[in-house]
Amino acid sequence: MHPDQPTAIPDRHGDNLFLNDPSLAGLLRIYLPDALYRHLEPRLSALGAAAGGHLDELARAADRHPPTLNPRTRTGQDRQSIDKHPAFIELERLAFSEYGLAAQGHRPGVLDWPERLPRLAKYAFTYLLVQAEFGLCCPLSMTDSLSSTLSLHGDAALIERYLPALLSQDFEQLCQGAMFITEQGAGSDVSRVETRAYRQDGEWRLEGDKWFCSNPDAGLAMVLAHVDGEPDGFKGLGLFLLPRLLSDGEPNRYRIVRLKDKLGSRSIASGEIRLEGASAHLVGEVGRGFQQMATMINLSRLSNGVRSAGLMRRAVAEALHTARHRQAFGRHLIDMPLMQRSLLKMLLPTEQARSMFLHLAACMDRAAAGDAEAAQLTRILTPLIKFRACRDARQVTQDAMEVRGGCGYIEEWSDPRIVRDALLGSIWEGTSNIVALDVARSARREATLPPLRAYLARLLADAGVPTPSRAALRLALDRAVDFAAVSFDQADGVEARRAASALYHCASAVFMAWEAAQDPDGDYRRLALAHLVLKHRLLPQNPLEADDAPLSRTRPLLDETPLRLEQALALLPA
Repeated sequence: MHPDQPTAIPDRHGDNLFLNDPSLAGLLRIYLPDALYRHLEPRLSALGAAAGGHLDELARAADRHPPTLNPRTRTGQDRQSIDKHPAFIELERLAFSEYGLAAQGHRPGVLDWPERLPRLAKYAFTYLLVQAEFGLCCPLSMTDSLSSTLSLHGDAALIERYLPALLSQDFEQLCQGAMFITEQGAGSDVSRVETRAYRQDGEWRLEGDKWFCSNPDAGLAMVLAHVDGEPDGFKGLGLFLLPRLLSDGEPNRYRIVRLKDKLGSRSIASGEIRLEGASAHLVGEVGRGFQQMATMINLSRLSNGVRSAGLMRRAVAEALHTARHRQAFGRHLIDMPLMQRSLLKMLLPTEQARSMFLHLAACMDRAAAGDAEAAQLTRILTPLIKFRACRDARQVTQDAMEVRGGCGYIEEWSDPRIVRDALLGSIWEGTSNIVALDVARSARREATLPPLRAYLARLLADAGVPTPSRAALRLALDRAVDFAAVSFDQADGVEARRAASALYHCASAVFMAWEAAQDPDGDYRRLALAHLVLKHRLLPQNPLEADDAPLSRTRPLLDETPLRLEQALALLPA
């Protein structure tokens, strides 16, 4: 049956997720140097083709066949192993070896580029990969962030010993990373960690239980532990590098007690770890364990934002495809006014998240090069994207499932897996309340609000944003920052979430307006989206007042076709 026939179920399987995304290539050309973009474009296209077909099939198989724990060998030896489905192993091989996603940004030569690739490139590939497979992005992210943490805080001998395997693209030799933080009594409140670190026979030993450890059979893990004899709370914490195998090849002294039966990210193992005098290496200074672990946590938070953006893009692309090809009552779904409004409500947060992660990744690259302003921007934008994009992904993916209807509830389709995976973002690396409070903490302790205001105002002033748009966005920016400054000073923190949302909406709107001004083809779609963020996220609204704006003005956004400047300005709120 032809897919355009009204009774056929529209199926997007086999699409190239890079080539059939009307915005991604143009945005990457704005954010990446031209020579680098041209070098990466065929590789991005190849990954987009795989993600829309073969990788999606592998991901479905890995989701349906989660890993299992073998507690012993058949001869009774306590050599634990985790059995992974062949589909997941093939996914690992592609991500770690073929694309070097854990090595990108750490050493030259990955993807045949003579220099270190910027983080922005790594996240562009991750954005495509996650549209097929979410779970694998966890070990990729943790290996990447463990490498950064080790490089930043470890001593030279430790780096020389362990970093090469973390950055290897040889699938048989590479080493994956993990982090073991969470305990039953120390979830969000890390100061209550009870795992002990003590000296014995000239080495550090770890003893205690870790409650939620993803990728538990990783070759290396970063572990937070309280050092014997040190003060309670944060001041007594140390950060330790825990190898899976000792120097003689024997297993280290810790056990995977069991694997979790999870709602989502089912393709990867998450387990409970019991440390039984395990040998470990101190990383950095005793008493600064949490601050050093924050390097890993913040990189993982940005990775969470990228993944949420990718999940939303997959969900929205599926919904748009269904609406364009599915007919009911003699019309295509996309021609129905209420459906148009529903699709637009999904599209807007999806594009906000995309601009946020691209701009934040660019800031992170500048910060790594020594830009002090970019470092402050990274400090506040990272928890902002983790807070808002992860929450938006929950709603967007569920609404997209509804567009497909009953088939969207069936496991043969991508929707259920995407919905389950999207729910994790608001929990992993800090729940919404915790991350919103971290935004407030960055403002109070590190004075991040003034540089954020100045930077966003400068983007508006210098980028060629049309005067009416610039004025409206600048007014919203000042109101949002002023509200956040007052809210973050409140002792109870009760307004932290509203203030964080306002900052996120302002930053994403400014980024989209700036992107439109950089577009060499004169496409003002992203300026139109910035205007819609103003209207629906930042300006006062009467919930009982009808919206009299004609839907014909927003229809080109759903068609994902270029907009002229006058079309974008027509969407600027009066």
